[in-house]
Amino acid sequence: MPKAYVFTRYGGPETEALVEQDRLSPGPGQILVAVRAAGVNPVDWKQRTGYRRVGGPARELPAVFGNEVAGIVEEVGPDVTGFTTGDAVFGNPATGGYAEYAVLPVALTAHKPAALSFTDAATLPVAAATAYDGIRQLDLPSGATVLITGAGGGVGVAATQIARALGLRVIGVASDGKKDFVESLGAVHVPSAPFGPDLAERVRAAAPDGVDAVFDLVGGEVLEAAATLLTDRTKLITGADRETATRLGGGAVERARTAAVLDEVAKLAVDGTLRPFVTRTFPLDRAGEALRAVEDGHARGKIVIEVSA
Repeated sequence: MPKAYVFTRYGGPETEALVEQDRLSPGPGQILVAVRAAGVNPVDWKQRTGYRRVGGPARELPAVFGNEVAGIVEEVGPDVTGFTTGDAVFGNPATGGYAEYAVLPVALTAHKPAALSFTDAATLPVAAATAYDGIRQLDLPSGATVLITGAGGGVGVAATQIARALGLRVIGVASDGKKDFVESLGAVHVPSAPFGPDLAERVRAAAPDGVDAVFDLVGGEVLEAAATLLTDRTKLITGADRETATRLGGGAVERARTAAVLDEVAKLAVDGTLRPFVTRTFPLDRAGEALRAVEDGHARGKIVIEVSA
């Protein structure tokens, strides 16, 4: 039977398990994919804790981890056009991605370019697409300055590269250990610690002419400090802390969640504008280690679970 990495109840790492499950079947507008690679993101472990569960639909447990995959179409559901068995694809699974098989809605699936590896393609549907949507939402003119907090993580790395390609100046907030990495992306590094008001002063020193927008990927104290740098809070967006951003006069990243966006970020990856920066890979039977690498907050770039060859 196919294997999948799941959480059996809401809580901490003790709820996780590698299990066998029945092979899935695609419904209308869906395809079944043999997963080759699955991206690992902070939202994965947050969902295990019950993040965004209140007021939302009940989730059937055990639930499979993972929100982005790349693989090969195994079966096509009713009313599906544009995809056929054997196609290489990537997208957002409806059934979790840390698994040998996943069901994907075709509305959130794109064809994988031949020049893009499965491992790199698996990093695009969440992190790169969020970065793409956020930078487009800010709609800054060339030459403007954007502050990106969490610049060394998956979304931050993608956002920095996309912003630089559009001619924006990037101030990247990240840990001291990620200084060289953030600067290699073309950003001006500002150390994230210590948190609090001192962070805003460090940014002002790095950008004496001010910042035109904030793309936050950390939330909390970091977001609070970053907001003080803006006079126009409509240019404050977050992918981490909607509640705080809204209270401060900003808002969340408005996700397009379309196959068209996936096509666009794939093009950026193929032409070299967007480098996925996969820094570590793990097999499915070590998915817990992959998740810990992201959950501890120190991951650089992207972590990917490689499911099959």
